[in-house]
Amino acid sequence: MPSRKTGASSPKSRPRAAGVREELVLGIDLGATKVVSALIAADGTIVRHSGRHLHANDGPGGVIRTLARSVETLLEGSESIRPRSVGVAVAAQVDARTGTVIHAPNLGWRDVPLARRVSEELGGTRVVVLNDARAATLAEWRFGAGRGASDLFCMFIGTGVGGSAVIGGRLLEGGSNALGEVGHMTVVVGGRKCHCPNWGCLEAYVGGWAIAERAQEAVRSDPLGGGPLVARAGAPESITAQTVFQLYRAGDALAGRLVRETERFLADGAVGIVNAFNPALLVLGGGVVAGMPEFVPVVEAAIRARCQPPAAVARVVVASFGENAPLVGAGEAARHGPSGHIVG
Repeated sequence: MPSRKTGASSPKSRPRAAGVREELVLGIDLGATKVVSALIAADGTIVRHSGRHLHANDGPGGVIRTLARSVETLLEGSESIRPRSVGVAVAAQVDARTGTVIHAPNLGWRDVPLARRVSEELGGTRVVVLNDARAATLAEWRFGAGRGASDLFCMFIGTGVGGSAVIGGRLLEGGSNALGEVGHMTVVVGGRKCHCPNWGCLEAYVGGWAIAERAQEAVRSDPLGGGPLVARAGAPESITAQTVFQLYRAGDALAGRLVRETERFLADGAVGIVNAFNPALLVLGGGVVAGMPEFVPVVEAAIRARCQPPAAVARVVVASFGENAPLVGAGEAARHGPSGHIVG
């Protein structure tokens, strides 16, 4: 079975049978703050994992150098293993034909030829680039929580918010390969500024960066009530979504209010997605869901109560691969292309 560890910085590798040779690919997850890489087998198993490498978001050059260090760590001591192709899942809108990052709001990138630059950094290896939520959907559809389903929507809430749809057994692409950017649908007219050009986006309320930002504003407005959050983080600007979740579980009133607000926005977004796409299955994943699994039953209750009757029957499940889903999907894209269509 595929590895489904969800939060370990360096998951153990799957043991390989002696004498067995297997064609491996390299999957890379490039996020807003970190890079991880892994060797992926044909059944979606993570054979070896690099662990988490943090980057300083210091422009494409610096981030790609961190990416290369992640790969070096992964392959260290295994000179005989040379993956035949590489898939990179990135938090961005991507031109899948050229591997160019068109826009990565949380990285601050525009028009970066990522496939070419990563290929050069890795010695000319073939590189496929795709959106991270699309990659995670590919993993869950092929090997995980959505395996065997022909109609599903995967929604991933981490630093940012993204998603992708499989309808009629096909991973949808959109006119410019950007279908599923549900984090940037408006949930509050004239609301909070997002990292994209819009205001009031779902991501601007439930993304990890947005939960942190809302919490920091709250403690500055209410220093007394925010005291426990500041004490846990060390300073207002150091408060993260994880700080909020930790204090919520400790019974802190301000953290509780922030979590309840986040639940409302997340439920609003999920109801709109399920009404629009009519999936049989809604798969929820990403770091925020891993940190606050209590959000899952809240979303399911909202869908049952508030969706149109044909849509309200959608099952809500947690992503099988957790934070490893983009890695596994990137590996699948490296094998079969960014749409995951099996060829040959």
